[in-house]
Amino acid sequence: MRVFTTFDELSGAVGQDLGTTEWFEVTQERVDAFADATGDHQWIHVDVERAKDGPFKGTIAHGYLTLSLIPQFTPELFSLETPGAKLNYGVNKVRFPNPVKVGSRIRAQAEIVDVSDVPAGKQLVTRYTIEIEGESKPACVAETVVLLLS
Repeated sequence: MRVFTTFDELSGAVGQDLGTTEWFEVTQERVDAFADATGDHQWIHVDVERAKDGPFKGTIAHGYLTLSLIPQFTPELFSLETPGAKLNYGVNKVRFPNPVKVGSRIRAQAEIVDVSDVPAGKQLVTRYTIEIEGESKPACVAETVVLLLS
């Protein structure tokens, strides 16, 4: 795990690969909990029996569930110990090229794309690629934006 203690260190890491996390299994219990939290109970996610006859021959994770796991993966990749508060500001781009079948294992790879000055402090853009074990196409590619308040 990479630790950044100054904004200069963070800026110097633009374009660098921050590594890859350990594998993480996506379980039906997690998918069901996400469905309950979001109200998205589409059968392809939560109806195990019906999904067996569906296009993926089983249930799949919500794309937004995959995206929401980024904060879980981040501490394995890097830590921001810079001064001030850190706030999620948004996502520049998100794509879900490949569904995550329940029972699959996923992991994240990250790269710092940009660190720029903004009126509130700094803005950090990080590209995450969520890979699926044994699959050539990733589950998710997203550029997250974090405000680093001074």
